[in-house]
This record gives sequence, structure tokens and C-alpha cells, in this order.
Amino acid sequence: MTDIVTARPATGAFAGRALLTLDALGAILLALIWIAPLVFAVWAAFHTPQGALSFDLSAPVTLENFRTAWEGAPWPRYFLNTTLLVTVILAGQLFFCTLTGYAFARFRFPGSDALFMLVLLQLFILPEVLIVENYAMVSRLGLFDTVLGIGAPYMASAFGIFLLRQAFKGVPRELEEAARVEGCGWTGVLWRVYIPAAKPVYLAYALVSIATHWNNFLWPLVVTNSNETRPLTVGLSLFAAPESGVNIAVISAATLFTIAPLMVAFLLFQRQFIQAFLRAGIR
Repeated sequence: MTDIVTARPATGAFAGRALLTLDALGAILLALIWIAPLVFAVWAAFHTPQGALSFDLSAPVTLENFRTAWEGAPWPRYFLNTTLLVTVILAGQLFFCTLTGYAFARFRFPGSDALFMLVLLQLFILPEVLIVENYAMVSRLGLFDTVLGIGAPYMASAFGIFLLRQAFKGVPRELEEAARVEGCGWTGVLWRVYIPAAKPVYLAYALVSIATHWNNFLWPLVVTNSNETRPLTVGLSLFAAPESGVNIAVISAATLFTIAPLMVAFLLFQRQFIQAFLRAGIR
């Protein structure tokens, strides 16, 4: 009887270790699946088209693909356009989402809950559903083929409003009351109390916004018509158009041009990236 009782904890520990092993194997498998396209792009970019598809480890390495890709499109202009785009969108989102989140978190007014529910409904609407209406609105405003026209539909982000509202609601009321005693108005309370307290949330949201709109493709493709405004993703799609000839090695090199800034930024700031998400409560 004693042997049976003492064997149960050992069996439970073995089952726990087996479960952890399965979790680890599953995580490794998902990581390999996720990184496989990137590994192939790196491999193809440094080899000839024949060597890229043959996966011959003895195939010669070349940098000619990068030279050909760089000369085939106005990449500096695309990089500038994309940087301006994500900056304009992020600035608009931080401004509008901060004010809206603050209003929903700290002010009670008739219909506030219903209005907040309407804002959250935006989370259930795919951006692609609104492309036709957004296109018509941007055209009426005279913003077609402009950076502001690309970014305008994304500035009132329901996700950003919800995230900042939750962050502001977690700030102790005592800090607000102390600021009010010191003579701060509502704007001063927001600037001196709520925004500093929500810095990790702002960082996490900024990282999400930059990565999302750096890689956005469909809407910029619809609303741009010239190299003066096209971002990297649209430029890459035109660069890889079938009528210009499909060269998998050159296209892979161009793809690396497109993703390189985000990859470098993540490698440099990966610790801050992860900590910001953990502090912000994003899982």
C-alpha cells in the first residue's frame, strides 16, 4: 500500500514533464514553420535562381541579386514614404486615442457606455470591408495618392482607444486628486499623471502600430498611383510583377530590403519589446 501511495507523485511528475516536453516540441515546430519563409528568402537572396531552388549547399554565394534589386526600383523613395506613413499614422493614433481613451476612462456622460460599445464594434469589422467607402471619402477630400490619404482611415483606432482606456482606468484616483490640488486642469492631469503612468502601454501600442502599417499592402495599393507616395510593400509587389519577369532570387533580395528595418529594430530592442507587452497586459 505504501509503494502505491509513493508511486503516485512520481507518476504525476512524469506526466508533468511529458506535458512540458510536448509543449516545447509544439513551440519549436511552430517556430520552424514561422521562420521557414524567412530562411528561404535569405537562402535565395544569396544564390542564383538555379541554386536557390536546388538547395545545393555547394552552390556559389553571390551579392548580384541585391545590386539588381536595388537598381530595379526607387527604394530610397519607398523607404522615405513608408517612414513618413507610419510616423503620420502613429502620431494621429496617439493624439486621438489618448483623448478618446481619457474621456471614456474618467468622464461620465449620457450614452458613454453605448458609445464605447460602438467604438469596440470597429474591432469586429475587417478594414477590407470599408475600402470602397474609404476610397470615396479620400477622393472627396482630395487626399488621393497622398501619405495623409493612406493614413487617415487608421488614426481613430478602436484597439488603441480600448487599450488606453483600460490603462487610464488603472491609474489610482489619488494621483489625479493630488494633481488637481496642485492646480492642474483636466489637460494638465492628463499630461502629468495619466500619460506618464501609461508609458509601457504607449510603447507596446507604438510597436504594434509601426509593424502593422509598415507591412500594410491592400489599402496603400488602392489609394496610391505614383512612386512619390507608394510605400515599400506596394513597391515590392510592382517590382515582382509577372510582366517584368519573375526572378525568385532578386525578389528575395528585394524582400529582405523591405523587412530589414523591422528585423534590425526588433533585434536591437527585443528586450524592451517583450517587456512592454508584458507590462501592458497583452498576451
